[in-house]
Amino acid sequence: MIPTKTIDEIIKKHSILEKELSSRTIDKKIFAEKSKEYSDLNDIIEDAKKFILFEKEKTDLEKIIDDQNSVEELKSMAEKELKDLLLNFTKIEKRLKFYLLPKDEADKKNAIIEIRAGTGGLEASLFAGDLFRMYEKVSQKKRWTLELISISKSEAGGLKEVIASIKGSNIYSTLKYESGVHRVQRVPDTETQGRVHTSAATVAVLPEVEEVDLKINESDLRIDVFRAGGPGGQSVNTTDSAVRITHIPTGLTVSQQDEKSQHKNKAKGMKILRARLYELERSRINQERSEDRKNKIGTGDRSERIRTYNFPQGRVTDHRINLTLHKLEEFLEGEAFDEIIENLTLQAQEESLKNI
Repeated sequence: MIPTKTIDEIIKKHSILEKELSSRTIDKKIFAEKSKEYSDLNDIIEDAKKFILFEKEKTDLEKIIDDQNSVEELKSMAEKELKDLLLNFTKIEKRLKFYLLPKDEADKKNAIIEIRAGTGGLEASLFAGDLFRMYEKVSQKKRWTLELISISKSEAGGLKEVIASIKGSNIYSTLKYESGVHRVQRVPDTETQGRVHTSAATVAVLPEVEEVDLKINESDLRIDVFRAGGPGGQSVNTTDSAVRITHIPTGLTVSQQDEKSQHKNKAKGMKILRARLYELERSRINQERSEDRKNKIGTGDRSERIRTYNFPQGRVTDHRINLTLHKLEEFLEGEAFDEIIENLTLQAQEESLKNI
């Protein structure tokens, strides 16, 4: 059971924030931060107050039930109220536990999403294109801003690779479960005998990192410039505008050539490099904290098959939570996307509660 002192502190904090925000003395620089904290507390403040009152209400009802002088009708009503109170308290305590779970500092960050065609040749590149369009539609519906960083198209009109930045509210917390192998089962347009083929694409979602979050020493970088062109190049330049950045300590390499400006290509390359280095460090820390634990959700392992999109049966199956929706078209249109994300988030929270 959650300590009463912890819940008392939540109620006290809510009251203090309410007074601070209603006064005109609060610093404008921290107003937004305090407002967000107050809004988060608002979601659970009623539960917190009911939690504190629970013991008294329970004791009062038990007294009525145990009182030999109580009439049977009154006892019966008290028994029903006590049953409802206990049931409601279980739900309240669970919601409060979810709120008290340690927060992932990356959850509030924007995200960089990388999609690459995997096994399956040209069909895999077409599927990678389908996935990118799905994330574009999800972004439109949620009013997120999706900004293309780099793109490499295939001969079939699909995508060999695409990297984009997505900005908005709590982006990473929504999209982080998308990392892994996405598998498609369908009859390709080039298939003459109607056979179902299986292809795949990999998705990596990284929290977008600002310079203040991660300091990279210039001495740790090797920057090479070359002329843009070939796969992924929008045109062949006559100047050395393309940039390849190598982080010497880790060996991570990022190439960027979509812009005609060397400066812009370097800026985009550094954005991707920062995100990859940040995620590398997060993975190392997580492994150290729990060497033998590998949760069903959120491993971030790109080799892990997480979802299958089966066109003949019109279904999408998330293998981590064994959830199948017969809404494939709606899912690819971004309509049923939240249904799977909400279930993934819920199970991730359940797993976290078990590990506390």
